[in-house]
Amino acid sequence: MQDKIAKLRNLKLLFVEDEEDLTSIISDTLKKLGANFLIAKNGKEGLTLFQENPDIDLVITDINMPIMNGIQMIEEIKKISSVEIVIMSAHTESEYIDKSKELGVNHYLLKPFDFLKFIDLVISLDTHKNDAK
Repeated sequence: MQDKIAKLRNLKLLFVEDEEDLTSIISDTLKKLGANFLIAKNGKEGLTLFQENPDIDLVITDINMPIMNGIQMIEEIKKISSVEIVIMSAHTESEYIDKSKELGVNHYLLKPFDFLKFIDLVISLDTHKNDAK
C-alpha cells in the first residue's frame, strides 16, 4: 500500500463534487495521504481550475451538480485535453454512461466512495499513462 500512496503523491488530482460532506471526507483523507489535489464544487468551477492548472493528471467528477453538470464539464475539458477522467456517481443510468463513453470516459467509481478502490484505479491509470510514454 505504501508504494501505491507514493505513486498517488506524484499526481495532481482535481475532484469535482457538490456534496460538502463527501468533499470534506475526500479532502481530509487526501491531506493525510500527502496527495496533491484541488476540489471544485461544480462543473464550472472544475473547468476553471482545470484551465488554470494544466499540470492536472486526473479529473474525478460527479455527474449531477449545480451550474454546470459533470458531462458538460467533461465535454469542455475534452476539447482542450486528453486528461484521464473518472466519474464518481451514485447514478448508473445508461444515458450518462453512454454519453461519458462517447466522450472517452471509461472509468467509474460508484458512491458511496471507497478510497481503496479509488487508489487502485488511480494507480492503474497512472501506470497506463506511464506505459504510453
